[in-house]
Amino acid sequence: MTPAALVLADGSVFEGTAIGARAEVSSGEVVFHTGLSGYQEVLSDPSYAGQVVTFTASHIGNYGTTPSDDESSRCRARGVVVRDHSAAASNWRSTASLDEWLRQAGVAGISGVDTRRLTRILRDHGSVGGAFGTAPHDVLLAAATAEPGTAGVDLVAQVSVRDPYVVGGGPRRVVAYDFGIKRTILDCLAPIATVTVVPHSTTADEVVAMRPDGVFLSNGPGDPEMVVGAPATIRALLDADIPVFGICLGHQLLALALGGRTFKLPFGHHGANHPVRNLATGAVEITSQNHNFCVETSSLGGTVAVTHLNLNDGTNEGMRVADARAFSVQYHPEAGPGPHDSRYLFAEFDRLMGSR
Repeated sequence: MTPAALVLADGSVFEGTAIGARAEVSSGEVVFHTGLSGYQEVLSDPSYAGQVVTFTASHIGNYGTTPSDDESSRCRARGVVVRDHSAAASNWRSTASLDEWLRQAGVAGISGVDTRRLTRILRDHGSVGGAFGTAPHDVLLAAATAEPGTAGVDLVAQVSVRDPYVVGGGPRRVVAYDFGIKRTILDCLAPIATVTVVPHSTTADEVVAMRPDGVFLSNGPGDPEMVVGAPATIRALLDADIPVFGICLGHQLLALALGGRTFKLPFGHHGANHPVRNLATGAVEITSQNHNFCVETSSLGGTVAVTHLNLNDGTNEGMRVADARAFSVQYHPEAGPGPHDSRYLFAEFDRLMGSR
């Protein structure tokens, strides 16, 4: 085993051993994730670009990895921090261990870390820059201090598709903006529509020319204010009376298109157990979440009706636009922690397109 260390920008040091690809220094914004499983889906989610993911579950890697669980073409996180990495994978679906999967992606990790102590630091002080690897502590501290984090950084351009492609075969025609889209979202849209996935920079005129029944705004990483041009494009699509459905970053970009504001949460929402109340029905949905930024509801005035509320901190988890056929949610309805508490939203999108 190769000794390694994680050093935070505040000088906190965590000793451990290297896993995955070997690296002297890897850095990113350190966040914690509270899910008990789904580590492969988390690490391959493009929304985690720029971040080092700490899993609060103590035992990670025990069921290995399989290509069918990838949410994108490869691991997107900058790195992974775990308490106890399982070298042996016991699962009939597994084709590679977590360590092998990380090595193939060229992503480093660290095991043996006191993740309870690390999570308390992040919970109390917020997400911070961090660096880990086999380099001396002073080198890691310098890299952690220099880490810019996710605020003010355009990460969407790093993960968005370069050329359009088509998936699904449903009766509707949907154009899906790829701000960092997950494969499971496309799996949920495919029975409803033939989906054309387009780059994040695609103009409104180009989309209107495709004559879609609806437009989908995907999840994605980082600061929504850095996705330059997207709010104006979305505003133009709303003015064209095209039904719009947004998830996660798409929710935030819809708010910006309406003239609203977003802000960065102290340590974000990263987990598969966040309770969200549907204000229309009163039902509580157990949701999967991954976002560091949030919509400031008061900045939207009367342009939206809040439809969903986070029961942990009262933040905006969903909204419907008052004067347009558009709605969005902050959480991930395609995920299955409830297991399928929120899948009805895709049917709502289908009905919205049918009303056009």
